[in-house]
Amino acid sequence: MAELLIKNGRIVTAVDDYQADILVENERIALIGRELSFPAGTVIDASGKLVIPGGIDPHTHFELPFGKEGIVSSDDFETGTRAAALGGTTTIIDFPTQEKGKSTLAALETWHRKAAGKCAIDYAFHMIITDMPEERLPEMRTLAEREGVTSFKLFMAYPGVLYLDDGALYRVMRQAGEIGGLAAIHAENGIVIDEIVKRALREGKKEPKWHALTRPAAMEAEAVQRAIAIAGVADAPLYIVHLSCAAALEPVVAARDRSRAVFGETCPQYLFLDNSRYDLPGFESAKYVMTPALREKSDREALWRGLRSGDLQTVGTDHCPFFYQGQKTLGKADFTCIPNGAPGVENRMSLIYTGGVAEGRISLNKFVEITSTAAAKIFGLFPQKGAIAVGSDADLVIFNPNHKEIIRVNNPRTHHMNVDYNPYEGIQVQGMAETVISRGKVIVREGKYIGRKGDGKYLKRECFSGL
Repeated sequence: MAELLIKNGRIVTAVDDYQADILVENERIALIGRELSFPAGTVIDASGKLVIPGGIDPHTHFELPFGKEGIVSSDDFETGTRAAALGGTTTIIDFPTQEKGKSTLAALETWHRKAAGKCAIDYAFHMIITDMPEERLPEMRTLAEREGVTSFKLFMAYPGVLYLDDGALYRVMRQAGEIGGLAAIHAENGIVIDEIVKRALREGKKEPKWHALTRPAAMEAEAVQRAIAIAGVADAPLYIVHLSCAAALEPVVAARDRSRAVFGETCPQYLFLDNSRYDLPGFESAKYVMTPALREKSDREALWRGLRSGDLQTVGTDHCPFFYQGQKTLGKADFTCIPNGAPGVENRMSLIYTGGVAEGRISLNKFVEITSTAAAKIFGLFPQKGAIAVGSDADLVIFNPNHKEIIRVNNPRTHHMNVDYNPYEGIQVQGMAETVISRGKVIVREGKYIGRKGDGKYLKRECFSGL
């Protein structure tokens, strides 16, 4: 007997839109057709609903250490993946962080210990590289071929902590290209930004708004342009994370017009929020201290256009939550001490459906593409993930396109993240995940989590093969 039969749904993928039933056996999609009639352990009537591939969030930071004060992002792999599942995401990709001077393989083992037995959904890893001398470059091949870690995140920001100089960027990008990997880049000119920050502090400018005012969009745009140039010389594909503004998008568009393998990710915060949040009274603006900072309202529409045109391929969240009370408030006397990051993994799918499909900016197919399929293709998970096809994992979301909710911390349909605020508080969303299926198992039913921690498994990814 089959595990699951989904009847009467409107199946929407990145390329298709049709009515059919789906039969699930042995964690995978076994059959797709009209009016299927098979005995199944569970039968779900999806009449009037969309059936879409489970969401893939390619950018999360669960249990991430911040600074030297023992601060750790407030969602661990149990609470974070559970919140992701409730929002319609069935795969996340997180970021082990190499300690300077130590092995990347040791960092991977540390993150495996954090995640093992906790995850509600399937998960994979990128690797943050903080230094990589020539003699340790073979580690990257081991990560890719043995561990299934095929993407490597590099920072042009945070000198002395995560920053890599241009020579190191080239060295790692070159190796990534040679082994079939992908370089992911945090593109901000950290050297110049540090000088701007030092000057602001000397002048007594320590309120949260100065986080944004010391990280200008021009320094993101410059870094994107430079990263693209270095990747071109290194002959490596490039993925730019959390792109936040029109100025940074321009060099991406120009590179793609030249048929370069350059891909861009943006995030809900840059599509829905803007720098007016830094004018809030008291210390409230600290809730929006993230990197890159929030930009102008006009940048939001530029990013939506980038998604519609295909110049931006994915929407990740950069989910990195810190409690307002007790964590963000540590920076009351100095904005540089405010932990950088914000929550969002739970609300991503509903937000993008609302701002994209419901408000007429993108099609249903594009919605699926930017929230699932493109990430699966870029990061070596397709067609196991990001697809509704025979043989693919049965990661499916039954999505109600008409269900409306107002995002609030105290609304049990919109907030299960382990953090005491939501940056999207008060925003009404249309479209909610009602049933979520991970490899054939129903883990969310009628908006309630019914899965178990440890249901998720680690995914070894294939090498980069294009989009």
